[in-house]
Amino acid sequence: MSATMDTAANANRQAAIMDNAGHKAEAPVDTTAAPRPMPNAVKRRSTMPLWLMQIVAPLLGLAFLVLVWQVIAMNNTQFPTPLLTLQEALKLFSDPFYRNSPNDQGIGWNILASLQRVGVGFGLAALVGIPLGFMIGRFKFLSSMFGPIISLLKPVSPLAWLPIGLLVFKSANPAAIWSIFICSIWPMVINTAVGVQRVPQDYMNVARVLNLSEWKIITKILFPSVLPYMLTGVRLSIGTAWLVIVAAEMLTGGVGIGFWVWDEWNNLNVPHIIIAIVVIGVVGLLLEQLLVALAKAFTYEQVAS
Repeated sequence: MSATMDTAANANRQAAIMDNAGHKAEAPVDTTAAPRPMPNAVKRRSTMPLWLMQIVAPLLGLAFLVLVWQVIAMNNTQFPTPLLTLQEALKLFSDPFYRNSPNDQGIGWNILASLQRVGVGFGLAALVGIPLGFMIGRFKFLSSMFGPIISLLKPVSPLAWLPIGLLVFKSANPAAIWSIFICSIWPMVINTAVGVQRVPQDYMNVARVLNLSEWKIITKILFPSVLPYMLTGVRLSIGTAWLVIVAAEMLTGGVGIGFWVWDEWNNLNVPHIIIAIVVIGVVGLLLEQLLVALAKAFTYEQVAS
């Protein structure tokens, strides 16, 4: 009997110990402790509005660029200061469309002449390159046929085609347009063909089951799927075309922003050269943003990036 009581007492003591341990484990956590202070950098980053950051950051970048420009001008007397260049720009753009002679015209006429050449060459490249890309992506035989040709000609510098244009067309203006055409066509052909090849095979199987014609396959299935790739190629092509026209006009002469830069260099007018560089960059940026807006309007989110 006593052994039974001792066993019961030991069991009670163990239960008490376990109960105390359980109470200790279940002790409430003190939630009144003061939170850790947030770093000042995180506070500033969280409190600064996004729109203010989008304005301040570019302005700081431009200020840094102007500061570097001023330092270079201070160490080189032949290099114009930002203030002198701004004064020349105000004079230049006060009458951008004057015309005294064929070789003495305002910067506005030169920009329009370059844009006209880019428009013609780029338009011809789109008319040829986009349908060719569809056919190369659609038919394996054409892909095998034109693949080596594209791989061979794509790395060639656009200016290397300029003498061929001068030889064939016997004139500077068509030769410049030819250079734009030959450099703009490759991104559109390649991106369009890749887009066609990445169309899901299930779509083509459904078209085969429904016995759709080739025209309906292109217009109803391929074109909506390929449009993001095609517009990406168009964006790459327009940037390349604008780069090429400046270099081509330096070599061919005539009216154009490239020839205007070269002419100002011959006159040792460095402020006008810097102004032309800024103008070329702004026009190229506007062309790209225009195509980005077009891509956002006609395609999905993948083009916006």
